[in-house]
This record gives sequence, structure tokens and C-alpha cells, in this order.
Amino acid sequence: MDILCIQPYKGRNIYSHKPVIKASIDLENLFDTPSNQINRFNEGLLQILPGLGKHHCSLGYEGGFLERLREGTYLAHVTEHVVLELQTLMGCDVHYGQSRGTQRPSVYCIVFEYKNEKLAIECLLAAVELVNTLIAGKPPQIDSILTYLERVAAQSELGTSTNAIFMEACKRKIPVTCLEDSGILQLGNGKYTRLIEASLTDEASCVAVDIAGNKHLTKQILYEAGIMVPKGDVAYTIKSARTIATYIGYPVAVKPFDANQGKGVSTNIANDRELEEAYHTAAKYSHAMIVEKHIPGKDYRLLVVGGKMVAAAERRPPFVVGNGTMSIRQLIDSENKDPLRGADHEKPLTTIKMDDMSRQVLAKEGYDENSIPRQGEIVKLRNNGNLSTGGTASDCTEQVHPYNMQLAADAAALMGLDVAGIDITCKDISKPLTYDNGAVIEVNAAPGLRMHIYPTEGKTRNVAADILDLMFPAGKPSGVPIISITGTNGKTTVTRMIAHTLGLDGTVTGMASTGGIYVGSECTLKGDNTGPVSARRILRDTRVEVAVLETARGGLIRHGLGYDLADVGVLINIGDDHLGIDGINTMQELAKVKSLVIEAIKPGGTAVLNADDKMTPWLLNRVCCNSLLFSSRFGNLLLQKEINEGNRVVYVRDGSIYTLLNNTETLIAPIEEIPITFNGMAACNVENTLAVVSSLLALKISVDTIRAGIMSFKPDAASNLGRLNVHDMGQFSVMLDYGHNIAAYSAVADTIRGFDAAGYTGVIGMPGDRRDESIHEVGRICGQCFSKIYIKEDKDLRGRNAGDVAGLLFNAAVEEGVSVDNISVIYSESKAIETAIMEAGPGELVVLFCEEPEQALEIIVKCKTMLAQRDRSKISAGNKKSAAKLQETAVG
Repeated sequence: MDILCIQPYKGRNIYSHKPVIKASIDLENLFDTPSNQINRFNEGLLQILPGLGKHHCSLGYEGGFLERLREGTYLAHVTEHVVLELQTLMGCDVHYGQSRGTQRPSVYCIVFEYKNEKLAIECLLAAVELVNTLIAGKPPQIDSILTYLERVAAQSELGTSTNAIFMEACKRKIPVTCLEDSGILQLGNGKYTRLIEASLTDEASCVAVDIAGNKHLTKQILYEAGIMVPKGDVAYTIKSARTIATYIGYPVAVKPFDANQGKGVSTNIANDRELEEAYHTAAKYSHAMIVEKHIPGKDYRLLVVGGKMVAAAERRPPFVVGNGTMSIRQLIDSENKDPLRGADHEKPLTTIKMDDMSRQVLAKEGYDENSIPRQGEIVKLRNNGNLSTGGTASDCTEQVHPYNMQLAADAAALMGLDVAGIDITCKDISKPLTYDNGAVIEVNAAPGLRMHIYPTEGKTRNVAADILDLMFPAGKPSGVPIISITGTNGKTTVTRMIAHTLGLDGTVTGMASTGGIYVGSECTLKGDNTGPVSARRILRDTRVEVAVLETARGGLIRHGLGYDLADVGVLINIGDDHLGIDGINTMQELAKVKSLVIEAIKPGGTAVLNADDKMTPWLLNRVCCNSLLFSSRFGNLLLQKEINEGNRVVYVRDGSIYTLLNNTETLIAPIEEIPITFNGMAACNVENTLAVVSSLLALKISVDTIRAGIMSFKPDAASNLGRLNVHDMGQFSVMLDYGHNIAAYSAVADTIRGFDAAGYTGVIGMPGDRRDESIHEVGRICGQCFSKIYIKEDKDLRGRNAGDVAGLLFNAAVEEGVSVDNISVIYSESKAIETAIMEAGPGELVVLFCEEPEQALEIIVKCKTMLAQRDRSKISAGNKKSAAKLQETAVG
């Protein structure tokens, strides 16, 4: 069994509304061998993973998978459940999975839910290894596999602080995503975007963070503000350290100038010998040391958020309790087995490490790591209580004196930090801090939240909520409106028209479409940008006030959505384009793919659907929010049903577009006043306009604004490149269109029938990955509406041989009666376009179906110049001929 490919889906997708991984697995010669026919396979599997016995499987009850296993199930299905079980053993709450066959008998597609992408992929690799080992009749090394997976989980999971903020954001429905592997969270989107790394928000300046990291400068700033700090100075040599210690008097503390998490810190140093040891320890972390007066007392951390103390904890150094039989080393190992302790920040507590600092502390008490403490004896292993070095914490929020609360808030403000951890050493935090009973030791940017979220003793404090209250105050939005548009045809036109209308009042629209990514009127990236990467790029742009996203089939199938939930989801139509591609073979399967756009909508949002489309009744069953239907016929039965239920609808009646809600009809605009409809001849653009009007009404845009938008949107290259763009070439006209499927060709054919042209010429082609019957049908349509045809092929033949597509189109056009003499095959699109234009006659309409609209437009402009030059040459030649004849007559 071998893995062919792995595809993560980071958001909602066609398989699930949760993140999933899809893997293609080749079962090779075991593709038709059930699990119960492999010697001792089932027994071996359940022995190493007994939790599989509780899996429900599709039977829907505990033990369902066990039944399937005993009956005999295929190995892809087994692998799916093994992946889920391995993730479960790593603490992930995952349940969804499915396995399906593909067109290749031995290849299966496995889809499974995940929480941690890196861990999930490693679980997949481990699952395949386990199954292959069992097939071979060998005992799997399950313990080493689980140990490895635990290490991967610890290294790849979000830290406690980051995860707390992530989960709180999800709870509040604030859009949240982790930026790649950085640990930085994007909260909100568009102009409401905020960034946070652990507890460090984007409001904290680099200067403020640098000041907090400079412990000596921090002390000076606090001292000048009248806040109690230990006396001390910076030492660059052991000699200067002794001088400072002598001046301020022992006991002293030594800490690295710019380290963190208690690294290299020594306290309660009583003499020069201990000072030298402490200096060398600190020198491992910094070139300079702070030597300051040792402040006796307890170690407190006060968390300040937005100018207010929100939590406080007393931190205790790591320790072990003797039992009279075990050594200190053994006691540490035993304590580290506590499931609450992890290697780093991934769990509530961190493992206790035996290092040089611990050995120094033990030596000071007359111990080493092999010493055996008495029963009940508490052995301190460090002087500092940082959780990162194995310390513990107890909540003391309610014990902090109001004076100390304000003192902490003042210290954070002096540093310019909106979130800060204020370290105070004093005997009793419930009494006001004075020079006699304590001091502020440090101010920390990006303070850890673990001690407040998971205190060893006392109340849990939801400090992530306090931070999000600061970043997104009550009543402040966290996301911009999102309109997502899908369908077989019209997506780009609808997307552009919506963005155009929304931008009329100066609103900065972020638009992702086939033509590129636009922020306002600026194109920030050219090309086809209809997938999730483009959507995420729009939503990360802090200039964007509303996002209008063209969402194409390919991106949905291969990557899922680039956003979580939209305010408005639009499904314009379902056509038979792309059938036979990516395993989608029926209209219902295609509709299911595109329905993701109308499923992933916010509560209170709206799904916009076409009542004239035959798939809409089926699609409505997948809608869990408001729906708004549009139709080109007021008498449409589905539309009438919506009207009877009191829902808003949009429709055409008597040559105008109207909306109806609660028996109140409102005129939007006469169709003849909407430029892209060509006085109603372009039925496809009437449909597109209905979708636009419906979407904007769903977004609560005023009728006046909608009317202004649809009446000012032109069918030209500037507004809607490649969509029924008509160019006046002087003696004839050229229409440029991006159509590449049956519905698009039919729509153009229907539109040009209303044009008064002397003749109709078409430059046609089709993508090579379409079915033969679809290509043939396009050829038939063109044979019925064009008297002269130029056939070209795309640059990317998509798996076909050169001439295959052209041959299908040629034969179909001939079947419809087009003379062979009137059909030219020119494989190059640019050459075919140029030839058709330069050979056009007076009064003709030349329709160009292009793969690359921008390049086609350049050719049109070039040809127009060439035609003008040709006409001038003819006139000049005619003038010369007339002059010569006149001279000849005069001589005669």
C-alpha cells in the first residue's frame, strides 16, 4: 500500500465544513482483499489500537467499525479509521472520515478530519506503515510510533497562549486564521484585521517591546516615574559586577541584560564567590549582566490588559517532595510524568529540567541530584518561579491591593504596552507596595497566559477574553461583508458588476475574479484569481471594506473555500460544463460542489439562487439561511412559492426588473436602460443583472444605489473585459467574449441574432479537457449561427493531441451546413483572430471566443490601426489614379 498524494483543505470544503486531508492511496494487489482474509490482521490491529473497537463507522453506533472489520472491509477504509484513532490518541477530537474508490481499481481516496495539519499528515504516514506491517505479518512498533507522534504534536501545536486566543475568537465568531507556521494569528479580516503573536498585539510598537526587553532601561523609566524598583546597574565584567554588588550591598540578584523566561537568573547571592558563579551562568545568555539588590518575598505576576489589571498569580519555583527512598533525579523524573507537564509551552506546565542552574541551587543547600531527601522534605530546584522552567502558579487576582493594581497599570502604560506582565516581588500582594516591602522587578511584553488560564491552584481566569475585548470592543465589527459568487456562467460579470456598484460611494472593494485581484480600482495581481488563495489575499488587505469573491469550481474541488462564512452566497446557474473532470460526472455532483458557496453563509446571511435553473429546487434543500430567488419570468412557479411565503424575490416583468417583498413591488430599472443587456437581446446578461440586484438587496444596499450601479456598468473592455465587448472597426464590428462552454456559446448565439449584420463570422475553440460530445455541440451551435468560421486551439491542449478539438468542431460545423471552403483551421489563437479581422467584409460581425482576453484586445487594437492604414493606402492609391487619368484627359 502506497500514498500517491496528500492534499490538506484548511477550511470548509466539498467534503466537510471542517478542515480535512484528502489522500490518494494505491492498494496495489490488495485492492480487492478484505481485512478478514489477511492472516491475523484484525486481531493484530485491535491489539495495538483497541480504541478502534469504539468507532461508530457509517453504522452510527459504537462498535460499528468492529462489525465491518469482522465482516471484512477494504484496506483504505481500515487506514481511514487508523488515522482517526492515532489522532485521537494524540488528544485531537476528530471523527469524520470517508473512503471512496476512483476510476483506477487499486486507487482509493481517503478523506479525514484533522485539527493539527502536521500531526495529521504524520498520523497518515504512520497509519499506512502500521497497516503494511500487519499485512506483512510483522509486529508493529506501536510504542515508538506513538512516542514520535507525541513529539510531533508537542512541536506543532499552538502554544497555550495562542491557542486560548484562537479558541476564544472561534467562540465569538471572530474570523481567525494562523498565518502559515508563524504562530501569528490574523483576527478579523479586511479593514478590521488585527494581528497577535501569543499575547503581543499589533498595537505594541517595536520600540515599546525593545524597551521592555532592556531590563535596565525599563528600571530607569519606572524609577523616574516613582515606581519602586531594585537598586542596581549593568556590569560588563566580573570586576564591575563586584563593584556594583559592594556598592548596593549583598544579597544581590544577577540576570542577563536581555534574556527572558528566567534564563540565567540567580537570586539571593550572598558573597563574591556566589556572584562569580552567577555571573558566568548569566554570561551564557548575554554579554552584559544586571546586578541589582535582591528583594526578598514572593514572586507575583500581574497581567495588565488595556490599562487594567485583569489577573494575578503567585509563581513558585519548581520543587520535589522527598519520600525517603528516591533520589532528587528520580523524584524529578516522576514529577515530569504528570500529564499536565509538556516539553515546552504546549501544556499547562513545563517539565522540570536538571541543568547547571538547578545544580547550583541544590549545591547551595548541600544536595546534588543523587541525594535522597527525607520523607516530606521540600527541595527547591530553582530560585525563579517561571513556568517555562518548571514552576507552578496559584491565582491571587482577588488578593491584589487596588494600589498595586494601579501600579501595574501605570508600569504598562509607561512602557507603551497594551498587554503586559508586571513582575513584582513582595511579602504580601494584598498590601500596598512600598520601598520597604517590595519592588517591581520587570515589565514583560508578550506575557505568557498559562499561569492564569491553568493555575495549579485557584480560579481559572479567561484572560484571552480580556485581550479580545481590548482588540474588538463590544459593538465593533470583526469582519468585512463577504459576497461569494459561483455558477457555470456569468460569475465574472456578476462579480465585476457588484464590485462596481459597491464602489460608487467610495467604498473600497476587494475583488477577486478571473481577470485579477483588485483593491478599489487598482489591479494588484493579474490573471485568474478565483481560488481560496486569492480570497485570503483580499481578506488580509487592511484597505478592503467589502470583499467580492468569484469562486470557481476548480478551487472548490482542489482547495475548498478561502474564507469561513459569507454574508451573501450567489449561485447563478448550473450548466454541464466540466462534467467528466475531477471525478464530477453528473449535474447533481456538480451542483453539490458549487452548493458549498450557498451552505457556508453566516446566520442571518442570504443565499441567492436562480429560480429558472432546474437544479434550484434540489439546491434549496442545502440552504440553512435566508434565500432570495430571482427569475426572468414573474410567473415562475418556484418564484411564486417564495412570494406566497413572504420572501423577497427579484424578477422581470413587462421589460423591467422589479423586486417584491410583502406585496410591495419596487421598480429597479427598465432593461433597455441597462447597458450590458443590449436592450434585452443579451438574455444571459439579463440573468446576470438579476443576480447582481438580488445580491445587493441581500446586502441591504439601497435601490437607488443598485439602479445607479447597473445603469452605469458598461459592456466594454474597461468594465467587463472579454464579456460581449463590441468594438467598432469602421466598416464592420468585432465582439470579444471569453465563452468556453455550451451555455456560453448558446448565450452569445442568442444575443447576436438581434444584431443587424451583413454576415456573421466566428473564431471558435474549446478547452481540451471537455467531453467530445460537449465540443461537438459547440461546433453545432457555431455551424448554425456563423457563415464563416476560424477554428483555433488553446495553448494548453489538456491531454489531447493537436488537431483533436479542431477536428470535432470542424465536423460538427460541416454537419450544420457550413461550407468546407468557409472553415479555416488556424491553431494559434492570435493568428486566427488577426486573420478573421483582416479578412472581414463590410457590415460583418466577427465574434472572437478567446482564451486570453487581454491579448485578444491588443490584437483588435493593432488590427484597427492596420485597417486604418490600409484604408488610407487605398484612398491614396485611388487619388493618384484619378490624378493620372485627369492629366491624361487634359493632354488629350
